[in-house]
Amino acid sequence: MALGLNVPEPEETCSDENCPFHGTLGVRGQTLEGEVASTDMDKTVIVEREYDVKVPKYNRLMKRRSRVPAHAPPCIDLQEGDTVRIAETRPLSKTKSHVVVEQLAEADVTTTAQAGGDD
Repeated sequence: MALGLNVPEPEETCSDENCPFHGTLGVRGQTLEGEVASTDMDKTVIVEREYDVKVPKYNRLMKRRSRVPAHAPPCIDLQEGDTVRIAETRPLSKTKSHVVVEQLAEADVTTTAQAGGDD
């Protein structure tokens, strides 16, 4: 099934209807990268993203973090600390509207350097 994303299909197969590869779930909108912070729920992971926000008063950057609940298909084996790519989809529950589409190797993660206040 073509996702419209340039991600490889997992080698393992599953029978989850909310799997973007083996089920009927379509993806749309934005894709995000982050680290798996929690795998405590069934078929759900919490993906944590850290980013910098400029504080104009002090001309410094402040770290912020966002935690995004995402559906974890059984064909993608995830552990806490893994770096993953998630894609937006239709709402799957009250809080879930993202699905894990790829587990990234550490070398694949792109780090974007933001310009710090050198004005």
